[in-house]
Parts: sequence; structure tokens; C-alpha cells
Amino acid sequence: MDLVEKKRAQTAWAMYDWANSSFATTIMGSILPNYFAAYIAAEGALAIWGYTVAIGSLIAALISPVLGAIADFRGSKKKFMAFFIAVGVISTGLLFMVKSPDDQLLASILYILGTIGFAGSLVFYDALLPHVADDNEIDQVSSKGYALGYIGGGLLLLFNVIMIFLGPTLLPHMGEEQATMLMMRLSLASVAVWWAVFSIPIFRRVKEPVRMVETSEIGQSVLTVGFSRFFKTLKEITKFRDLFWFLLTFFVYANGIGTIITMAVAFGTDLGFGTMILIGTLLMVQFVAAPFSIWFGKLSKKIGVKQSISLSLMVYAVIAVVGFFMSKEWHFLLLGFGVAMVQGGSQALSRSLVGQLMPKSKTAEFYGFFSVSEKFNTVVGPFIMALITQLTGDGRYGIISLVIFFVAGILMLRSVDIERGVRLAQEVDAKMVEVE
Repeated sequence: MDLVEKKRAQTAWAMYDWANSSFATTIMGSILPNYFAAYIAAEGALAIWGYTVAIGSLIAALISPVLGAIADFRGSKKKFMAFFIAVGVISTGLLFMVKSPDDQLLASILYILGTIGFAGSLVFYDALLPHVADDNEIDQVSSKGYALGYIGGGLLLLFNVIMIFLGPTLLPHMGEEQATMLMMRLSLASVAVWWAVFSIPIFRRVKEPVRMVETSEIGQSVLTVGFSRFFKTLKEITKFRDLFWFLLTFFVYANGIGTIITMAVAFGTDLGFGTMILIGTLLMVQFVAAPFSIWFGKLSKKIGVKQSISLSLMVYAVIAVVGFFMSKEWHFLLLGFGVAMVQGGSQALSRSLVGQLMPKSKTAEFYGFFSVSEKFNTVVGPFIMALITQLTGDGRYGIISLVIFFVAGILMLRSVDIERGVRLAQEVDAKMVEVE
């Protein structure tokens, strides 16, 4: 692959972040939860939506490692990715059909399928990263993906918010509520179109990686090898000392990050902040995070990936402490800017570091385990925050409790030996053979 073709492949790979982030911003983060609560399941909406989100995330987390093992053995990462994109795009498009409380179950099922499609596609998308970028450029390529993701997801969300806001004016004959509902449904459907169209480059420009298997696996069935690899990796993952320790480290600090991301709006609402400042901050984060994601990718070249991640965690710790004293709406906007500075960088560099520590022959398999850590990053943190808030009667104590996740992450990260982990991964690849 020449340099020009390689750069095109890297850009095409990064564009999938632009494509799928629309699901994260519009479907998972803002418009669908609001539409569901306001028009579909007004009574008990929070609990119902909570169960829906949990079921979708749990299924996606459980199937990811086995599917990754099968995709590695089959040499079909792009085919699996295409299947999950199709599941996500179709189920997201069908959300347009959700019109009344009678469609409550349909909305939940479609969201769960969309989440499975979204999360499943990301396993194979992430697995392609070590194949389109060398170790000396993987941080920058991963950061470029996150930057494009923030911009793409933010642009579509901004367009959808404007469309919903102008709905009653553009369609006065429908009445305010019906016009708003229609625009919200069109916003949900727009994600399917956006996701599908901007997924095309990765299939055109990125080649399927060379298939590599162990000699003993030749001639065996896909399911046999898939489950065999999964259980073998599950049993032996601790032998990949630095990869295993980093996955554990990531799980710890990702719970702090995930809690801030998912609970920020609820915390702001609890403090009495207005809807406009909450939505405005969310949009601001999308666009500010993009350049900082690129900056962190460059920073890792100068001071190293471990030090760059540690710096982002220090900023998060400060955010949690300052959050304790927050009382004004502009404080929320300021803290949102702080989150935007480090959110993309911490996630991008975590993804690329995992890519360096895993064997190239098992990228989908190990990114499946990384996906498990990602899906459970909103379990422990929110629980602890909720528990402390309940015990103290003040959400401020809940937010400051997150400092422990970031401090623990910084300390644990110091024990990850990247060079040793890369050597071990290369030794595993050396035992594999290429097959057609």
C-alpha cells in the first residue's frame, strides 16, 4: 500500500466515527430519550428507558468477544461490520414509526436493536485500526476519528435541534405538539440516512486484513474456533499482563468518565439549570472536543500516550472537585468546556493503546473485550454517585466522589509497560500463519 492509498484508507476509516456518532448524540444522548419521555411513556419513563438502555448495552457487551473471535478467524471484519451497521440503520430508521404510547414496546425493541448494531459495528471498526495505522501513527489516526465523530454527531444534532425548534412555525396547520413530534421523528430517521451514507467510505477504501490462524485451527468450523478462541482468551488473558492490566485500568477510569457524561444533564437539572444551557453545553462539547482530540493525538507523540491519558484524568479530577462548588449556569458551561478538552483525547488514546498491546491477528477478539469494558463504564460510577447522593441528600457529594476513579486510574496506569506488552503481542502473531 503506497502512502497516498494509506492516507486515504485512514481518512475513510476515521469517517466512520463521523457516521456513527449521529446515533450517539441524537438517539442515545438527546432527542430519542426526550421524545420517549414526553410522548411515548410519560408515566414511569425514566425507569422504562433505564431498563431499555441497560438491556441493549448488556446484550452488546456479551456478544462482542465471541463475534470478534469468529470475525478474526473468518477474516471477515468488514462483513460483520456491514451486518451490524445494517441492523442499526434499519432499526433506527423504523423509529420514525413510533407515534404514540401504544408504540412503547416497539420503541424499546428498536432502540435495543439499534444499540446492538451501533456497539457491534464499533467492535469491528476498532479492530481495523491497527491494520490501517502503524504503531507510530495509531494515536493520531484514532484521535482523528474521534474529532470527526464529534463534529459529525454535533452537526446533525444541531440541524435536528433547529428543525424541531422551527417545526411549529414551519407547520402551523398541524398544531405545536404534532409539528414538534413530526420533527422529532424526522430527526430520528435522519440518523439512519446519515449513518448509512457516511459508512460507505470505509468499505470502499479500507481493505480486509490478512486472515491469520493457528495451524491447529485449519479445517475447523467457524463456531468451533470462535467459541474456542473466546474461552481460550478468557482463560489466558491474564498472560497478556500489560493488556489485561490496562483493560482493568480503563474500566476504572472509564466509569468516572462515563458517569460525568451520562449524569451531567441530570445533575444540572437537579441544580435547577435551564434546558437551553444544558442543550447548549452539549452542543458546545461536541465542537470543542474535536480540535482537542487532534491535539491530544499530537501530544502523545511528545510526552507519550500514558502521560497524555494521565493528564486528561487529572483534568477530570479537577472537574469533579469544581463540580462540588458549582451553583451558577455559567459554571456548568465552563465545566462543559473542561470536559470537552479531555473527553475525546482520553477515549481516542485509550482505544489506540489497546490496539498497540493486542496481537494483530486477534484485533476483533480483543476489541470485543475492550467493548465489554466500555459498555460497563456506566455501572459502578453512577451507582456510587447515586448511593452517596442518597446517603448525603446532596448531589454535590456524589459528583466529587468520582475523583477516586480518576486518581486510581492515574496510579494504575503507571504499571502498564507498553514496550513489554507490544513484544508479547508480536510473539503471539509470530506463531500464526496466513491463509486464503
